[in-house]
Amino acid sequence: MREIFAFGAGQVELTEDGTVAAVQHPTRKHSMLLSDGPVHDPARYWGKGFVISSSGSHRFDAPDFTRWRQTGIDLLYRLGDLELRVGRRFGEHWTETYEVRNIAGDPVELGSLGISTPYRDLYSSSRESLNEAVHAHIWTGGADSWVWAQPMDGSGPGLGLQLTEGELWAYSVESRDADTGSNIRGHLYLHPTDHARAPHAMGGQPQIVLQPAESHRWTWQLAWHDTLEAFHSTRTPLIDATTLAAEVGETITIQLADRADGPATITSDTPGTQYVEATDGASASRINVLFHEPLRTIVERRVRFVLDHQRPVELSTSRRFSFVPYDNETGLRILSGGWRDWSDARERIGTALLLQATRDRGWGDRDELDEALAGYQQFVTEYLVSEDGTVADDSLHEGRVRLYNFPWFARFFLNQGDPTTAIRIIDRYYELGGTHFLAFDLGPLLRELAKVAPRMRDHLANHAQAFLDHGDDLPPHEVNYEQSMVAPLLELLIAAYQEAPDSLDPNELSRRLPWLTAFAADQPDVRLRHIPIRHWDGYWFGLLRLWGDVYPHYWSILSAAVYLTWPRDLVTQVEADQLDKAGRAILQANLVNFHQDGSATCAFVYPSAVNNRPAHLPDPLANDQDWALVYALRLGQGSLA
Repeated sequence: MREIFAFGAGQVELTEDGTVAAVQHPTRKHSMLLSDGPVHDPARYWGKGFVISSSGSHRFDAPDFTRWRQTGIDLLYRLGDLELRVGRRFGEHWTETYEVRNIAGDPVELGSLGISTPYRDLYSSSRESLNEAVHAHIWTGGADSWVWAQPMDGSGPGLGLQLTEGELWAYSVESRDADTGSNIRGHLYLHPTDHARAPHAMGGQPQIVLQPAESHRWTWQLAWHDTLEAFHSTRTPLIDATTLAAEVGETITIQLADRADGPATITSDTPGTQYVEATDGASASRINVLFHEPLRTIVERRVRFVLDHQRPVELSTSRRFSFVPYDNETGLRILSGGWRDWSDARERIGTALLLQATRDRGWGDRDELDEALAGYQQFVTEYLVSEDGTVADDSLHEGRVRLYNFPWFARFFLNQGDPTTAIRIIDRYYELGGTHFLAFDLGPLLRELAKVAPRMRDHLANHAQAFLDHGDDLPPHEVNYEQSMVAPLLELLIAAYQEAPDSLDPNELSRRLPWLTAFAADQPDVRLRHIPIRHWDGYWFGLLRLWGDVYPHYWSILSAAVYLTWPRDLVTQVEADQLDKAGRAILQANLVNFHQDGSATCAFVYPSAVNNRPAHLPDPLANDQDWALVYALRLGQGSLA
């Protein structure tokens, strides 16, 4: 038997043991939480979880005591030397209080305490995602912690969770693995601390020690809000900042709730991220900002590094001019073998495009760059691009074709002054079914190639119309639905609109823009603010093979490309300024993955832990991240200031 409680305009469904099975608003057909099925079961219902302590580790499921009330329920769990009391109350708001108490005679250290919050953050198909799923935007920054569950189509209302008592300092992910695959984000757990597994995570995890009879308590409150801005209007954070990134030596303005004489400023002469904290005496919060070197410095150091370390010079053929992944821990280049995402082709062409952009801007050593690019062009011609324009997936396996690769290699040949080969590659892309595929950079590339071959305009118009005809039912790509489908879709439609404004209903663009903006929120961490959720590349591209949120992921720059090129006649000036701000924030945030010696990481796995393994760390592999610099140069015009 299940109990239904009114919650604002919606309702919450509780199980017999008092945990939350579903949360629904009348405007949405489905619960904001995962439903029972292959990836979700009662053991992970909302409010269940685990504790790791100095006196033992426990998961809690069935309560030892329940008391039903007219407005909710009280629960008691006995966890060895600890008792956990949970109170749930419903009405206009949904309020939960958690209190863990030491019932032993000796002190107990809480190493981790995680509460399951299984938001329906999954991709069944594009239509189901847009109509039935949510993006869970999480901020665990102490007393200012919050979660915004945004319907994936960008509409309202969303479900906002804000902390009203205590502090949250981490979130972790479980059940993301090879069996569930890349079409679900996993089960998300919120933590007052995750010190036992990742003491370093998110600026540092507190050590919570309970003396005999002492308790630790926190409360959060949930409510429906039409927009993220409306949700934020109910909060007064201890600390925040309008801008989270700046060049070294510049200043970042910090807003402090208890500062009567105006905002504070911080600066740094040392590149890197840094946490800034504030306290009201009873609790604390923190934000994370970035000071980075000038873009030219970052680019030239990165180019120097890849020329010295990321070409397989030990080979005897032109494959020695390719670019391959590099293990920063061992100093070894990676052999691709059968793992496609470590091959000598695919996204690795981003490094070659970075060399071209550096050369074309007059940076670096022109002769050395020309020589490296000539060698790379020889490699591509001999191993990857056939006479009919087909692009191979790598130099080792014949017959593998991946449509994503085609525009990238066409762009390379165009930049090398060979539009004929670029056009042949694009024609072949469409012969292979590209009209129903969302490759990256295709719209802008087609407009450039149309100056040489007018039929490229036909490709652009037909491609755009095909995806207008698809409506909400986008064809699945490497996953069923994701940001790097929506951003290329909008990039394609923007190009078609710019090329022939009268041929495309601008409302078709405008109604799809919220699909993209919904992937991100505005958490006060440079790794998160405006950065779209990307939850699977730590496994595919890195060495650690961690499934879990990657922030920032370099393909987040696809969103920046849309925001910074969005037709200004379709938005107000305020909206245009917001898009510009978000786009530049994305470009700057991605600079965090490049180090002072020119090395880089392909993935920063953000959660404190993934499947009980410590995370919140950079993967040691340098792989595909150079795309972030390519787009920073293309969109930032050499400077992101």
